[in-house]
Amino acid sequence: MSPSPEIMLGLSLPDVARWSERVTVALGQNPGAFTGPGTNTYLLGTGAQRILLDTGQGVDAYLPVLERALDEAGCSGIESIVLTHGHPDHTGGLAQVLERFGTCPVKKFPGPGDAALGVAIEPLADGSVIETEGATLRALFTPGHAVDHLCFVVEEDSALISGDNILGVGTTVIPAESGDLLEYMQSLERALCEAPRRIYPAHGPCIEDGVAKIREYIAHRLLRERQICAVLADAPAGATVPEIFAIVYEAYPQALHAAAGQSVTSHLIKLEREARAQRSDGDDPVQARWQLA
Repeated sequence: MSPSPEIMLGLSLPDVARWSERVTVALGQNPGAFTGPGTNTYLLGTGAQRILLDTGQGVDAYLPVLERALDEAGCSGIESIVLTHGHPDHTGGLAQVLERFGTCPVKKFPGPGDAALGVAIEPLADGSVIETEGATLRALFTPGHAVDHLCFVVEEDSALISGDNILGVGTTVIPAESGDLLEYMQSLERALCEAPRRIYPAHGPCIEDGVAKIREYIAHRLLRERQICAVLADAPAGATVPEIFAIVYEAYPQALHAAAGQSVTSHLIKLEREARAQRSDGDDPVQARWQLA
C-alpha cells in the first residue's frame, strides 16, 4: 500500500553551511535512523555574538564543527542558547557548549525533562520574541512531536525554524507515548498560517518552498489516516498495530520499522479520541485489536 518512501538514511550534508546572511548551520555529528545526517544547530544573527539554537546530542566531534561555524559566520561567541524542545539530540550538547563558551541564558518552553538539563531555564511562551543583532525570532508553540515543542519564525528571512515538526526529507515521528497526533496536525495548520518562504529544519536540508512542504505534510498524514481506516474496514475482527503496519508501511526499510510502528499507533489513538476507532483485547495500544467505531 505504501509507495517507496523518501527517507534520510544515507543522506549527507556539509558540516557547516550558510543558509542566509543571518543563519549558519553546524551539523551535530550524530547521524542515525531517527536523525538522518544529524541534528542541525543554528547560529543566528549578524553580530559578534550569536544565538545558538539547539545544541546537538553531546558528541565530542560537534565542538570543532561549531567552532568552525562561528569562524565562518564571522562571530566570536554565543550570547544565548534557545532550544526547540527537550529531546536528547537537541539538548545533549548543552553542557559541553556552556563549558566551552561560558555561561549564557538558556531558553525554552517549559517541559518535563528540564530539571535534568542541570541549568536554569528562562521560560519561553507562545509569541515570545528573542532579538539579537540582525535577527528576530518569534516563538510558536507547536506541540505534537513533543509536549514542549517550539518552532521559531525568523522575521527577517520570512522563514520558519521547524525543529522536529517538519524535516528536510521524509516525515516526522509522532512518539506513541509522549506525542499527540491531533495536536501535531493543529501545529502544522498553525505553521501554515505563517506562510513561511523557507523552512530551516532540525534534520535534513533547507526547504525552499515552506508553504508547499507544510501542505505536503498535512496531505501525507491524511493519506496515512485513510490507509489505516481502509485496513480496519477490511478487518471485521479488528487488526493490531503490527498487522496494520505490515500493510501500510510495507515498502519501508527495517531501520525505520520502529518509527513507522509508532506513527500507526499515534494515528489509532487520534482516531480513538475522535470516536472513529476503538480497541479491544487490552489497554496496550500496540497489542490491542483495533476496529472502526
